[in-house]
Amino acid sequence: MRTAKSAYPLTWRIMDALEAFAALVWPARFGRAIPWLMLAPALLLVGLLVLGLWQIGDASLRTLDTTTFLMSETYTLSNYQRAFTESLFAVVAWRSLVGSLIVTAVTLVLAFPYAYVMVQTSSPITRKLLLIALFLPFFIGQVVRAYGWLVILGNQGMVNEALGLVGIAPIRLLYNYWAVLFGLVQYMLPFAVLMLAPALTAIPEELEAAAGSLGADWVRTFRHVVLPLARPGLVGAGLVVLTLSLTDFAMPAILGGGSQDFIANAIYDQFFRTSDQGLGSTLALLLVAVGSLLVGLVFTLFGAGTLAMGRGRR
Repeated sequence: MRTAKSAYPLTWRIMDALEAFAALVWPARFGRAIPWLMLAPALLLVGLLVLGLWQIGDASLRTLDTTTFLMSETYTLSNYQRAFTESLFAVVAWRSLVGSLIVTAVTLVLAFPYAYVMVQTSSPITRKLLLIALFLPFFIGQVVRAYGWLVILGNQGMVNEALGLVGIAPIRLLYNYWAVLFGLVQYMLPFAVLMLAPALTAIPEELEAAAGSLGADWVRTFRHVVLPLARPGLVGAGLVVLTLSLTDFAMPAILGGGSQDFIANAIYDQFFRTSDQGLGSTLALLLVAVGSLLVGLVFTLFGAGTLAMGRGRR
């Protein structure tokens, strides 16, 4: 009876043949090119991004001729002047910036205990349930979730129906600023938990035990041991939530009902409703600039957190 060991020599011969074929097709002297070949897809994507930004930058310097609906041939800064002087864009920009900061703060406050319990619990069942609850939202698209909140929070929705059972009149829960922020927090929460969990897992349990043995209560241990060591995860989660919230389109459009637009919605309107590609490109570039400045500021003040790579990670 042939055993598994008898197949090993044949396997070795196959591997030797494959190795010889690889050496013939790709000589050893080309080995230094392998890292660059692996980077080629990423470099191609970055190149396409730079090309796209170049095209947007070019369009931002051209104005729309309202008689022909064609872009002008000459360069001008009129679009930037409009973006900085018209009150509509200032309101939308401040709404987006303040909203993204609020969403980031609230999301981190909610995500941290969730991630901490998920990492620290000794019950496998509890950990599995928390993981299932964490990953389930990823199987539902953002637009579907937003429409789901319309069903739950609408005037005839589940929440107002429940309030009606206890004699409370319907409350307008949709199409306002807080509804948009609520939807964004619910959408961003799983991302923040996923960014925080690795940082909390990396904290040795012995450190918390040592702090307790030295007389520190849970609050002092959490403040002086857990939070400082979890800072990389907090920074990484905060950056992810901040950038995603700042550029979000679906939640303001659906839960805001057109009255609580973020900057992404204003960009969409300029491109697809007024056909003003120049002004839309200007707003897009300003959004990229503001987002980059915020990320750079966080990197400068707090480091890159779990987003950093290599030995120089802070």
